[in-house]
Amino acid sequence: MNTQINLAIVFPGQGSQSVGMMNELLETESELSSIFDSASEVLGYDLLDIINFGPEKKLNQTKITQPALVASAYATWLMCKDILQSSPTVFAGHSLGEYTALVCAGVIEFQDAIALVAERGKCMQKAVPLDTGAMAAILGLENEQIAQICTVAAESEIVSTANFNSPGQVVIAGDKSAVERAIVMARDIGAKRALLLPVSVPSHCWLMKEAADEFAITLNKTHFNDAETPVIQNVNAEIKTKSNEIKNALLEQLYMPVHWVNSINRMQSMGVNKIIECGPGKVLSGLIKRIDRSIQIHSVQNKVSLIKALN
Repeated sequence: MNTQINLAIVFPGQGSQSVGMMNELLETESELSSIFDSASEVLGYDLLDIINFGPEKKLNQTKITQPALVASAYATWLMCKDILQSSPTVFAGHSLGEYTALVCAGVIEFQDAIALVAERGKCMQKAVPLDTGAMAAILGLENEQIAQICTVAAESEIVSTANFNSPGQVVIAGDKSAVERAIVMARDIGAKRALLLPVSVPSHCWLMKEAADEFAITLNKTHFNDAETPVIQNVNAEIKTKSNEIKNALLEQLYMPVHWVNSINRMQSMGVNKIIECGPGKVLSGLIKRIDRSIQIHSVQNKVSLIKALN
């Protein structure tokens, strides 16, 4: 008996970028380069040139990384959409990837999304001076242990849980010295790994509240539609379809944790049995395998990998 496939499409966030990440896709689907031309019109610089040739340090600047990943993941989705010829059960994105999900769900026009994430990146970088904030991955401890460590390590500063990525893998964020104290404490009580991440801003913690307040000005001026396809949002792993609710959740996402484990569990409760990670890298595929092995997960960056995923 054939089992009905209930498909979810997920989109990666910052950390999945790499110089040359669109080479394979654009080599066979050259018409998709128009997506990057469209993004470049909004940004005022040649986005695809930076994606193709870097340098890596420039691509990793959050104000450039964000539009680069949204455009790359969206171009990959358009290739997938032509072959799938049907909408998935649900969309979701990890952190920044949520913006790509909202474009694909008909909530935001692509060029508006590019303008939004470029502004989002600027607001985030402006909110916390370079080298004063940090993020760290903690592996091998319970969520409650990590939360307690953050409470103690904070002292007069800020450090808190930022990403619940998979069972036993939590990212923390905050003031750099507080994060460093938390790393030492996590190692002392038996964390398998506790290490700083190479990021320029401490996302998903209270240090980003100022960025959210500033970003709200641009966000509230941007037209949003109700979602044509359900989107699971990061802040509470709930399905949002109404435009005003989606906007509020996007603002909260800047300074509240990403609940990725709960998001995947929510998909499973909806009957999703196959997930395609659409865009650069394989970060989400690795996380999802650790969350729920009963769900098929495939990373798709080009037509060859998509056909393999559908067989």
